[in-house]
Amino acid sequence: MPKETSKNQIELIKELLRKDYKNEKEIMREKRKLAKKYQEEIISNSQILKIYKELITNKFLKSNKNLENLLKKRAVRTISGIAPVAVLTKPYKCPGNCAFCPTEKNVPQSYLSNEPAVMRAIRCNYDPYIQVKDRLKALIANGHNPTKIELIVIGGTWSYLPENYKYWYIANCFKSANDFGKKKSTQIKISTSIKNLKKFLAKEQKKNEKTKYQLIGLTLETRPDYITSEELEQMRELGCTRVEIGVQAIDDEILKLNKRGHGVVEIVQATKLLRDYGFKITYHLMPGLPGSSLGKDLEMFQTYFNNENFQPDQIKFYPTVVTKGSLLYQWWKKGKYKPYTEEELQQLIIDCKKIVPPYVRIIRLIRDIPGESIIAGNKITNLRQIMKDKGVICQCIRCREIKDGIIKKENYDFKIIQYKASAGQEYFLSFEDKISKKLLAFCRLRLPDKNFSSLNFKFLNTSAIIRELHVYGALVSRGEDKKIQHSGLGKKLLEECEKIAIKNNFSKIAIISGVGVRNYYRKNAYKLHKTYMIKKLCEKK
Repeated sequence: MPKETSKNQIELIKELLRKDYKNEKEIMREKRKLAKKYQEEIISNSQILKIYKELITNKFLKSNKNLENLLKKRAVRTISGIAPVAVLTKPYKCPGNCAFCPTEKNVPQSYLSNEPAVMRAIRCNYDPYIQVKDRLKALIANGHNPTKIELIVIGGTWSYLPENYKYWYIANCFKSANDFGKKKSTQIKISTSIKNLKKFLAKEQKKNEKTKYQLIGLTLETRPDYITSEELEQMRELGCTRVEIGVQAIDDEILKLNKRGHGVVEIVQATKLLRDYGFKITYHLMPGLPGSSLGKDLEMFQTYFNNENFQPDQIKFYPTVVTKGSLLYQWWKKGKYKPYTEEELQQLIIDCKKIVPPYVRIIRLIRDIPGESIIAGNKITNLRQIMKDKGVICQCIRCREIKDGIIKKENYDFKIIQYKASAGQEYFLSFEDKISKKLLAFCRLRLPDKNFSSLNFKFLNTSAIIRELHVYGALVSRGEDKKIQHSGLGKKLLEECEKIAIKNNFSKIAIISGVGVRNYYRKNAYKLHKTYMIKKLCEKK
């Protein structure tokens, strides 16, 4: 049994595990009752899970999936079928000088030392290997099984970092996942030459295709004005599948006033390049910036989805707040800036949510900045729940996904949405439950602009490209009981994409695959070629 748990606590947990529970409230009620009986503090779910796993391993107790789910801390973390792991790069000088960004010593630009993700990174001295290892340990301790990892690298403008650092950082992230759970583990040294770092990275990526803890997606964040073909091809070599860009607003006057350092034209160009290379695109949006208004913000939000130059796949809605260490703080002190009231912001979010198309996911409604650091602006942390309580209907992917539901065979509808984006044709293919209308699985297919021409990935110039394939449901590890994942929906979506590509005279189809899911595509006759999974298509009969 775990050494940190006393004998009294072990007996308490054993008694707790003898009963069946319908919900978390019943478990908490029983925990309070037993804590009083054994004269102990209320036991944490992570402690209970440790004992539970020991009892299962030693065959003193039968596995109880319902109990595991109830004990799982923040089950929402893996409810979408993946385990997100966020890591931070160390502080480097930022190329921008934005009015709204705080500056704090020894913290990446625009971040604060008391943000949860930053605090974790500081404890790890910003070491990528240790950060990944610690996040996996924490997820497992809280009842998750993070075998399918979406690595999210944050910390500012990735594209501005030294080349050696970038390859060293990502190579160690892969190595940490590959080494996790093993007795022997060693990091890759940053002093290694760029040539050797690339070799190390390729080696660890190859291992990750078959290891237990796989990186099935990699997200990097950068500025629109740093997106080039060279940069995107390097991101692909690193294994990146999704890029988050700080758009903030699509109004040149607002961007100039806030000293953003680029205009709308760079946003349009970056979006097109990202899409043509197959990346999933996340926009960071900042309503309430100086120079904007409620009317302007709503108008810009409408433009994101009715103008083909934009059309992001995902958005992070970050209402502008005033923090110390920013130029905006000085403006606020002088009375030159006034943030929206809570009522104004909530109504704006309600109006914006009504606009979001069903092929877009709202990842976040606020940024995770602690209330004590916010001098002025929104301090409400549960805006999404408030919107739900008000009965706001949203058709975004996050609000429609099936979560941990069970799918019955053939009890779903197949749907296709077509829309123009960045001079190409986009298809959003999905399966929805017939009764609940919940989203079970989806795929993003792009038929590119004929004028697109990549530098070194010439095959993309004439390929249809799958930018995302996702089957929803609670994360199911390989070999476990099937829920929605592994139910064959992914294969069906691939087949439909291939039919569309053939119909539109494409001879091949490319997939921007995460390293950890390459073998899945190999099983469907795709082959690895320059970081993409490629399949030659039969001629239309």
